[in-house]
Amino acid sequence: MEVDKQQQSKDSVFFRDGVRRIDFVLSYYMDEKDKDADKKQERRKVYEAKLQECGLELETEDKSESEDGRTCYVKIHAPWEVLATYAEILKIKVPFKVNDIPDHRDMPLSWLCTPFRLPTHVMHPEPDFFTSPFDKSKVDFFLIDNKDTFFPPSTRNRIVYYILSRCAYQNTASQQNDKKGIKRLLNNGTYTAAFPLHDCRYWTQSRDPNCENERYSLYRYWAQFFRFYKEQPLDRIRNYYGEKIGIYFAWLGFYTEMLFYAALVGLFCFIYAVTTYDQSVWSKEICSENIGGQIVMCPLCDKKCGYWKLNSTCNSTWQSHLFDNVGTVFFAVFMAIWVTLFLELWKRRQARLEYEWDLVDFEEEQQQLQLRPEYEIKCQKRRLNRITQEMELVLDRSTADWVGKLCICWSTVVLWIALIIASIIGVIAYRLAVYAAFASAMRDSPTNKIQLVGSVITPQLATSVTASCINFVIIMILNFFYERVAIWITDLEIPKTHLEYENRLTVKMFLFQFVNYYSSCFYVAFFKGKFVGYPGDYAYMFNNKWSGLRNEECDPGGCLIELTTQLVIVMTGKQAWGNIQEALVPWMKNWWVSRSARNHPESLYSRWEQDHDLQNFSQLGLFYEYLEMVIQFGFITLFVASFPLAPLLALLNNILEVRVDAWKLTTQFRRPIAAKAHSIGAWEEILHMIAVFSVVTNAFIVAFTSDMIPRLVYLYAYHPGNEPTMQGYINNSLSIFNISQIPMDNQPEAGENPGWFNSSDITTCRYRDYRYPPGHEKEYSHTMQFWHIIAAKLAFIIIMEHVAFLVKFFVAWLIPDVPSDVKARVRRERYLIQEYLQKYELEKLKVQLSVNNGACTCDAPHPTACTPVDPRL
Repeated sequence: MEVDKQQQSKDSVFFRDGVRRIDFVLSYYMDEKDKDADKKQERRKVYEAKLQECGLELETEDKSESEDGRTCYVKIHAPWEVLATYAEILKIKVPFKVNDIPDHRDMPLSWLCTPFRLPTHVMHPEPDFFTSPFDKSKVDFFLIDNKDTFFPPSTRNRIVYYILSRCAYQNTASQQNDKKGIKRLLNNGTYTAAFPLHDCRYWTQSRDPNCENERYSLYRYWAQFFRFYKEQPLDRIRNYYGEKIGIYFAWLGFYTEMLFYAALVGLFCFIYAVTTYDQSVWSKEICSENIGGQIVMCPLCDKKCGYWKLNSTCNSTWQSHLFDNVGTVFFAVFMAIWVTLFLELWKRRQARLEYEWDLVDFEEEQQQLQLRPEYEIKCQKRRLNRITQEMELVLDRSTADWVGKLCICWSTVVLWIALIIASIIGVIAYRLAVYAAFASAMRDSPTNKIQLVGSVITPQLATSVTASCINFVIIMILNFFYERVAIWITDLEIPKTHLEYENRLTVKMFLFQFVNYYSSCFYVAFFKGKFVGYPGDYAYMFNNKWSGLRNEECDPGGCLIELTTQLVIVMTGKQAWGNIQEALVPWMKNWWVSRSARNHPESLYSRWEQDHDLQNFSQLGLFYEYLEMVIQFGFITLFVASFPLAPLLALLNNILEVRVDAWKLTTQFRRPIAAKAHSIGAWEEILHMIAVFSVVTNAFIVAFTSDMIPRLVYLYAYHPGNEPTMQGYINNSLSIFNISQIPMDNQPEAGENPGWFNSSDITTCRYRDYRYPPGHEKEYSHTMQFWHIIAAKLAFIIIMEHVAFLVKFFVAWLIPDVPSDVKARVRRERYLIQEYLQKYELEKLKVQLSVNNGACTCDAPHPTACTPVDPRL
């Protein structure tokens, strides 16, 4: 039938007859120069014939009808019989009764949230129903008004993709079991794309009254940045994209809401630090000309570093006080409680979504009904399932094969983690090697003469910034290659289900990312400045003095300010780069493609062509979104004691992240294939692991990285006079060394010392440590105060960990995982399903009996056509 394409709507999501909905689209190129063109054509012919045997209806758009003149499109429609059959196989839940349980979730002062609410018709486009797994033999049991619209488009494309993934593209005579599935056809180039259609253009409503315009509604109410303060229409997201994507945005939104409270407390802690700077006695002593200006410090590196005065670190001391104060301890304990509340309250939120989205009994279905086609292809045997008493596919794998692949997979992971550690050691060697060069080069730099800039641009800053940039580049390069390696080794394992595949890939990727992103922060927090030695006996990298790489000392302002700097650079750099990759790259690609597509305005740019030119949203698309957020979660929990403003930065990023993810999903990507998920999967366990580990890391940061414990020990045990005071702390915390005892290899070269230094007048220098002075019988060995401080640090770690864990476990015990009203609704629904099914069967039986009795009522006693016949005759 000839169709005038100029009369066909650009937003058409129907076949040419305008009745049958397009549930899926396949595309392929007709290239005569392709040497495999005949093979591909034969595969397509067989594959499409088998799709039609499965009941699907196809309609082809010839390449002459397409804009580029070489792309063909196969439109697929699933009729009611196919949808009903596979809905029963997949146990898809459908409504059978309107929910009659009143909703009593009215929150006090809910009017305060009115500005953040969306209209009711946007938030809840459909009434709440009780649902039951679909049964094709009980069609009249369910609330079916229109068979064409009973299954939403997300369910329809999920069913069609289930068929596409399992349909063979070989003749039945062939015995090769692996020649099936759309994924293999995409990989070998038989088809170029397979995707469901968006229902309309995102910026305007469709002119077709039969189109739902869900994409337009999502863009209008959700995907625009000026809506950042509004709640998300989760029910619409779930209906359009499926439960898996809906769960992700629900988790991301909840995480962002909880970050608001952490950011608020962190901001208060930072304000407290700013307002209490004048009360910092030790900072005043460092900046004082009479105290800090008279203390000569030992060189920070060999030969290229000269002697310096303590008051030259006045600026860095002030910066250090902003993050190294009493508020640090309070915020670390608060975050331990916050992370527990976040995880426990998310469980409740997730339980509510499981009920509202019909996912309560989904876990068993996930295991049984979502087998990966790649697994099914490899299965040659079946065995009896002891629980279901049904035959199930089994992968026949020998013990040697299983152990061999396991060793290959995990040895590869270990090898890449070792590669990261090696790269970090290389960056550390770089820091050690260039610090002296920066110190020498910047000594006579013109910037030193500028009052503001000169105090900021220091050798320590130059070393840290360049090392961080190198580390960032290494991280990106290793990520690029390891992502492909992780997918390859996970494919080798042949996981049974999609859930199992994603969980295995999640563990491998997170282990790698954990080491990749956090290793530099762990180095600064727990290793840098801890193994330095003292002027007469410095420690060197690899314990080799001839390497010339003397172990790094902390910044004069302390190690905590360096950890803060490292955390800010890595965290903000990753977030900025991630947003650029997520938003700018797909936009530029789509802009170029759509620009090329509109070179011929006389042609019709149809709905399937528009979607074909968008970016593909892969099955691992959400995996990378979760990974990005979990890495951020690690930054704001593992090292939050060093930077109370980290939750605020994360909050600002996530407000943008929600809208960027919504925008790119709605405007820049093809419509994803709908998938079900009842939780965030393995990420939940990883978040719990990070939460427990964060208590330990923050306790160690406060104890060993900050100067909090040494100050408290001085205040209560070593202060001068009878009243506790911090006066004299700086002098007490610096040890003395005789300059004449410094080895020649460690002494500054000629011209490296400042003009005020006179070796005949200045005979000693100071360094950060607790050691006996020269001339003492225990010269340069640790004092008793050093061991008291070590004991206090260990005691603090034990006390803080026990208190934090006690509070965490108490809060976790106090808050039930499932809200009581959700439990009641689940029980009510199960009861109603049994009751209504029983009534339905009884009514059906009564009707059958009445029909049979009425039809078989006869005056004559002799047999008729309605007389039951004994099957034995």
